[in-house]
Amino acid sequence: MSGNIYEVIGNLHVHTTYSDGTASYEEVAQAARRAGLDFVVVTDHNVWVDGLEGYYGSVLMLTGEEVHDPRHLPQANHLLAFDVGTEIAPKASDTQELIDEVNRRGGLGFLAHPYERAGGGEAPIPWEDFDLSGYHGLEVWNYMSEFKSLARFKLPAVYYAFFPERGIRGPFRETLRQWDQLLSDGKHLTAIGGADAHGMTYSLGPLSRQLFPYEHLFRCVNTHVLTEGMCNGSPDHDKALIYDGIRAGRTWVGYDLMASTYGFRFHARSGTRQVMIGQELVRTGAAIFEVQVPRGAELCLVCNGQVVTRTSGKMLRYTSAEPGAYRVEAYRRYRFGRRGWIFSSPIYVR
Repeated sequence: MSGNIYEVIGNLHVHTTYSDGTASYEEVAQAARRAGLDFVVVTDHNVWVDGLEGYYGSVLMLTGEEVHDPRHLPQANHLLAFDVGTEIAPKASDTQELIDEVNRRGGLGFLAHPYERAGGGEAPIPWEDFDLSGYHGLEVWNYMSEFKSLARFKLPAVYYAFFPERGIRGPFRETLRQWDQLLSDGKHLTAIGGADAHGMTYSLGPLSRQLFPYEHLFRCVNTHVLTEGMCNGSPDHDKALIYDGIRAGRTWVGYDLMASTYGFRFHARSGTRQVMIGQELVRTGAAIFEVQVPRGAELCLVCNGQVVTRTSGKMLRYTSAEPGAYRVEAYRRYRFGRRGWIFSSPIYVR
């Protein structure tokens, strides 16, 4: 933490028995506690469950919704809706109206798994309408979407079911390119990542395996949020802190299984002005960017889709006079390969 800024770790894409998951709120909370998470947002398909938000032990369970139009075939345009406080699935037939309704109710809308690839016997469920307006950000890394892409054929499906960490590498490049294009067009779009946890058991001949237990997924791709104040155990207070942090873009996606990303920081300053991740910097001269990570890594500073500098270590410092949306990517070696580790929301410089 720095000053009055604190860090919490959560997972923002989780399903329970209220849709197609296999665990209750209580069971999800137990798995999240064992994995070291502070909060979980349940996003069941086209159902908003009232009355279950609150602390389950040390884990704050929040209720969102993954909304889609079931009559749209093939499936597309799944929206993660947070902090809405009511059922909004009836708006799903018109995606722009759905996003507008989320905003009218003071909520946050994120594009779920914007790019997907077929695999594991399942069709992709991409986002088709990037020209729509009003959504708050993108789910830049969806763990189960990536696993699905590894399971296009039976042999690799079995292999990666038992050794997923050897296949998981990072967000799809198509997702990052689309995000950078939208940022270059002037949009402010926050990054989140999630498990898309269902806890389903799959069978292939005589083999049967749960892909993947909630606890395992909660140790992998998570969203870190910087809050302007400390969570105090009051559900309403802490819920507001977390959603305010997401709303302000103070987030990054971390592959915490490889190494905890707790403690990552990204700042920029120009003259006497200093901002953090998610904020806008109005330059009075050149802008100086500073990145800190808790472990040594390959650090890349990306502006409008171009890597402007890279280094290895625990710190990056760079000076630029160019406006744009600057974000951080970090990579580490793990399980015989280069893996994505951190993908930050931008700092906006003008």
